[in-house]
Amino acid sequence: MSESVRYTGVKAEKLIAVKGMNDILPPDSARWEWFEDTVRSVMSQHSYRNIRTPIVEPTALFVRGTGETTDIVEKEMYSFEDRLNGEQLTLRPENTPGVVRAAIEHNLTYEGGKRLYYMGPMFRHEKPQRGRYRQFYQLGAEALGFGGPELDAELMVMAHQLFARLGLRQVRVELNSLGIPVERQAHRSALIAYFEQHREVLDAEAQRRLLTNPLRILDTKNPAMQALVQGAPRLLDFLGEPSLKHLDTVKALLDACGVGWTINPRLVRGLDYYSHTVFEFTTDELGAQGTLCGGGRYDGLFEILGGKPTPAVGWGMGVERVLELVKSQGLGSAEPVPDAYAVIPQAASLPVVMRTLQDLRAVGVTVQMHASPTGDGMGSMKSQFKKADASGARYALIFGVDELAQAQVAVKALRGDPAQTAQQQLYPLAETAVWASRLRQ
Repeated sequence: MSESVRYTGVKAEKLIAVKGMNDILPPDSARWEWFEDTVRSVMSQHSYRNIRTPIVEPTALFVRGTGETTDIVEKEMYSFEDRLNGEQLTLRPENTPGVVRAAIEHNLTYEGGKRLYYMGPMFRHEKPQRGRYRQFYQLGAEALGFGGPELDAELMVMAHQLFARLGLRQVRVELNSLGIPVERQAHRSALIAYFEQHREVLDAEAQRRLLTNPLRILDTKNPAMQALVQGAPRLLDFLGEPSLKHLDTVKALLDACGVGWTINPRLVRGLDYYSHTVFEFTTDELGAQGTLCGGGRYDGLFEILGGKPTPAVGWGMGVERVLELVKSQGLGSAEPVPDAYAVIPQAASLPVVMRTLQDLRAVGVTVQMHASPTGDGMGSMKSQFKKADASGARYALIFGVDELAQAQVAVKALRGDPAQTAQQQLYPLAETAVWASRLRQ
């Protein structure tokens, strides 16, 4: 044992988690597992395949792929220098750049488009608040190598179906189009001219963004600027016929699939590689953190990250926010309970007990085995039955001395009619496959 961690008998200082980085404990973890199972089912139905990228990436990936003038890159990234080689590294604040990097590095779209999804932790140094943490989990879906509006619609329909499968109510879809670069440039020029005429209304953040990223001014939450923003030039008014046709096709496909939507002309992305469709799924039930899922088409990102021109569209979903809404609406899976709880009067019987439980689990029975809390005995039958009842199990398996002498186990119902729970039945240990199904009823 290393001298630095040798036990000295002196009580050590209590360590706690980093602020904004939370433990996920039972029973809440059961809701996470339910969510993840639902995600995998929906993704499989749409033929999206799982991709897993590193949590640590080169800092340059996010400077170029997330945007040098974004709050994420300027203020929120966890970046550090590798002490061994001096490389600048960052804990991923989002995962679309990582997915595109992987697609370029491994030439994923060489033989055609790829439908991908991921789920995992992201990191941003921001003020922790409800549904927004410094380590947070993001679910994302990316369709790489597809340029048509049908993929924009497919991704939105898939997110809509996921929310429906989760049972969520009152989730809105907001939609807009960013057109193509020449249209955005014309709108950008008009936007700068408009805001320059009203500089006295702009706050410090808007002043800073005016010439670097004026679209982000439209995202302002400053109440004093809302009237100004509402009167700003709309990008929709600068779109040409092809861009309008792309948007109209997306709307028609959403209508055909029963997905309601509204146009939000202020819904934007501040980076040049975005084009055409942008969208958000929102709710009013989570206060200021009401955006559950956001996405759009980013046809220019592959080239920015050193790849060949490749169309792409995707979305990202905040898992904590979705689960917060799930919880507030009284939805989600309860913590699983075992079919049976093994009551073991004597530790000497453990070899037989554990072999029997192994046989039961092999045929689909879930069993929780009683264990000694202190290592000096299995405890009284009374205390074991209390634990069996607290486990939620429907049955207790009693491996008593008399039962084992006859190569049998006693099965006692813990739930249901009092007449049933007062009785117990004996079953042969050698024939678990014959009677195991009764424990799952």
